[in-house]
Amino acid sequence: MKNILKISALIVLFINISCKAQQMVQTPNDVYKLKKNEQQFLNKPLRNLLKEIKPEIKSAFGTLSSVGYPSYFSFSFISSHELKQKKEGRKLIGLYVYVKEPVDEWDYGTRPKEIEFSWRKEDVEKYGNFTVVRIKVIERIED
Repeated sequence: MKNILKISALIVLFINISCKAQQMVQTPNDVYKLKKNEQQFLNKPLRNLLKEIKPEIKSAFGTLSSVGYPSYFSFSFISSHELKQKKEGRKLIGLYVYVKEPVDEWDYGTRPKEIEFSWRKEDVEKYGNFTVVRIKVIERIED
């Protein structure tokens, strides 16, 4: 009887570990998968989309758009310091996530300069419930 319980416990543990879902975006080059599966994220919290991104978001910026247009976040996997160092031929991939709610902290200059372009856990807590309305991916090669 003890052996059956031990084996059952091991099987349940194994199934639990192997059933963990893998994040959609494993590398910055996988960001296009978010656009491809955009319907999965539309009208859902930004937090859901962010959970699917494994690489660290090294820089971010929020933009408050004109009346009638959604605000958006621009996410990058290269820090603003690295971005200033020009490297010919480097591929830059930007993820733009449009949201229903206004993103005003960056536009009104209320975000402290030392964290102006950083994406932190506090930002996920503050903006995580914002509703995603569009996803856009832009790639460019540095000259």
